[in-house]
Amino acid sequence: MNQLQQLKQTSTVVADTGDFLQLARFAPQDATTNPSLILKAVLQPDYAPLLESTVAAHQSASLDDIVDAVLVRFGLEILKVVPGRVSTEVDARLSFDRDATVARARRLIALYEQAGVKRERVLIKIAATWEGIQAARELEKDGIFCNLTLLFAFCQAVACADAKVRLISPFVGRIYDWHKKSLGAAWDETARSLSNDPGVQSVTRIFNYYKQHGIATQVMGASFRNVGQITALSGCDLLTISPDLLAKLEASDAPFERALGGDLGAAQPAITYDEAAFRYALNDDAMATEKLAEGIRGFAVDAGKLDAMIEKLRTN
Repeated sequence: MNQLQQLKQTSTVVADTGDFLQLARFAPQDATTNPSLILKAVLQPDYAPLLESTVAAHQSASLDDIVDAVLVRFGLEILKVVPGRVSTEVDARLSFDRDATVARARRLIALYEQAGVKRERVLIKIAATWEGIQAARELEKDGIFCNLTLLFAFCQAVACADAKVRLISPFVGRIYDWHKKSLGAAWDETARSLSNDPGVQSVTRIFNYYKQHGIATQVMGASFRNVGQITALSGCDLLTISPDLLAKLEASDAPFERALGGDLGAAQPAITYDEAAFRYALNDDAMATEKLAEGIRGFAVDAGKLDAMIEKLRTN
């Protein structure tokens, strides 16, 4: 078996892309999108007609409504290819507004349901800020499943579990990036690879904590920089992987061992956070604080670019 086939025996493989034309090749169970991936897709000629037709069909709607229609249109196309779920992200500019996040999530779900898609096939992606986690808590009570993203700190994972969210996406590559940049010339790539990779270690700690305490929230490792990070997390509930890394896994027959799910390591005491404790713990983690803010800014910039493209189409 190639490495992709091996991986599918231990983890649910998810495609991290808005390019639904690539999906069938890798046969993933689910797919995830975000504003940057959707922007990347609509800039390709293959997707220009989809964007244009969606905007034309909603000319009189507000900009926010048109954006949501575009996101859902991509989600509907993805769901024609994957048998499982699609993750559709709430505008990152709402990351610190609980009520607005809830309202936007409900509108996205309503659009999917109007198109005949059951809500069980959709994960609403929300940044793992305190406000985002509390929005997810409310949405989950209504049967709207959530995927908490931009998750870098252990306190974020604990708060998501307390909110009983369906799934979290702890990032690997961006944690790796931060530590590599921080250490500069002192970084040893070989010594900090596989199970010693700081991003891999972060996800492993979260996964083990969840399993030790019987937490139902699913862990989906995300944001990978290389195949080694992926294989070092084999056995994680889910792994969302970009098409280029899926292709590398498919091209290799090198064997690897299941990494997670066997030895859960030393027992970790149960922890809870109220708002003040959560904010302090997040503030105390320089890497997580910087990467969360950077991630929200980046998604917001790309959301703004998509807004501009839609406005241009609407006025032409």
